[in-house]
Amino acid sequence: MLTLDEAYRRLLARAHLAGTETVPLTNALGRVLAEPKVIAAVDVPPFANSAMDGYAVRAADTPGRLRIAGEIAAGDGELPRLEAGEAVRIMTGAPLPPGADAVVPIEEAEEADGTVSISEGVLSATYVRAAANDTRAGEEICLPGALSPAKIAVLASLGLGNVMVRRRPLVAILSTGNELVGPGEPLGPGQIHDANGAALAAAVADAGGEPLILPRQLDEAWAIERALMEAAALADLVVTSGGVSVGRLDYVRAVLEQHGSLNFWRIAVQPGKPLAVGALGGSTIIGLPGNPVSALVTFELFVRPFIRSMLDLRGDGRVHVRATPEARMEKDPARRAFLRVSVWHEDGEVHARLAGGQSSSQLRPMADANGLLVVPEGHAAAEPSLSYETIMFEPLLLDSYR
Repeated sequence: MLTLDEAYRRLLARAHLAGTETVPLTNALGRVLAEPKVIAAVDVPPFANSAMDGYAVRAADTPGRLRIAGEIAAGDGELPRLEAGEAVRIMTGAPLPPGADAVVPIEEAEEADGTVSISEGVLSATYVRAAANDTRAGEEICLPGALSPAKIAVLASLGLGNVMVRRRPLVAILSTGNELVGPGEPLGPGQIHDANGAALAAAVADAGGEPLILPRQLDEAWAIERALMEAAALADLVVTSGGVSVGRLDYVRAVLEQHGSLNFWRIAVQPGKPLAVGALGGSTIIGLPGNPVSALVTFELFVRPFIRSMLDLRGDGRVHVRATPEARMEKDPARRAFLRVSVWHEDGEVHARLAGGQSSSQLRPMADANGLLVVPEGHAAAEPSLSYETIMFEPLLLDSYR
C-alpha cells in the first residue's frame, strides 16, 4: 500500500491548470483570478474627500468664528474656493474644496447666523482622506486565492466591471452498483438509495468545481466502460464511487487498466483504502470507494486538493487545528486514520470526541462531525494525553458546546 503522502504527491503531479473565462465582477465571489496581479488604472480615492459630516476649513483659521461660504455634498463636481476666514459645509465622501486642508465634525462646531464657531484648533489633514491613500494609479495589487467580498470591493474600487478568472473544472460524477436507486425513487429488494452522487456533487461545488452527475451504472463491464469513455471525453475530471476494490464486479479499475492508465489503487488510510487514480483520454479519473463515508473522506483528502490545484490554489483550503481527544479512540495501527469527531473550544483548549460510530457505512456521525482527527500510522489509538492534527470542515464549536 502507498502512504497518504506519496499518493497525494503523485496525484497532484497530474493536475493541470483550468482554462480561463471572463465573468461579471458581481458573479465572481469564490472565483480565482487568472492573473492575481492587477495594475491599478486610477487612484483610490481619486480626490481628497471628507471623512465626516462637518465643515471644511483652513486649519490655520481655527479656533475662531468663520463665515459659511457654501455647501458640498458627495458627488458634487463644482466646488467653491475656500478663502481665509471661511468654512464650507461638507458631507462624508464629498470632495475637499480648494483652499481647505481639514474638516471639523458637526459635533465639534456651532452654527448660527451664517457663521460657524470652532472652539478648538485643528491640525491640517484632520478628517481628510487623501487622494490615493488606498491605492495609487500604476500600483501593482496582488489578490491571490478565492475572491472574497473584500477582494471584490478592491476590484470594484478600481473600476473593473468584469474579471478574468479560472474556469471551474467540470467534474463528472459516476455512481456504480446494482443495489443503487436514486433519492426519491422507491426501494426494491436489496436496494439502497445512492447517497454518493448528491454528496460528491455538493463536495465538488464546495471545492470550486462544476459538478455533472452522470446516470448511475450497473456493475456491468460494458456499461461502466461506455460511461467512463463518454465522461472522459467531456470532463476535466471524472470521479467514480464503487468498483475500485478487488471484487469480481469491481470494473472501474479494470477499465482504467485496459483502456487508459492506472497509477495506484491501495492507500494506507482509514477509511478509504481502495482508491484508483488513472487517466482515460485527456481526463484524470479518480475512483473512490463505494461506502459513503469512505467516499467523502477520500474526496476530502484527494479530490478536493486536486480541484483546488486546477484553480491554482494550494492545499485543501481547510483550517487545521490541534485537538485533544476526550477519551481513547481506537484505530487500525497500519493505516493513518481520519476519525469523525466533534471539536470544541473550552477553557483555552481544543477538545474532540467521537461524533458516533466510525464504520465507513455510517453517514450520520459524518454529518454530526465538524472535523477529522488525524491519527498517524503506527498508533493503535488516539490518546487523551496527546493532541492531534484535526481538519475542520465546519466551524469550531465554542465553550457553550455541551
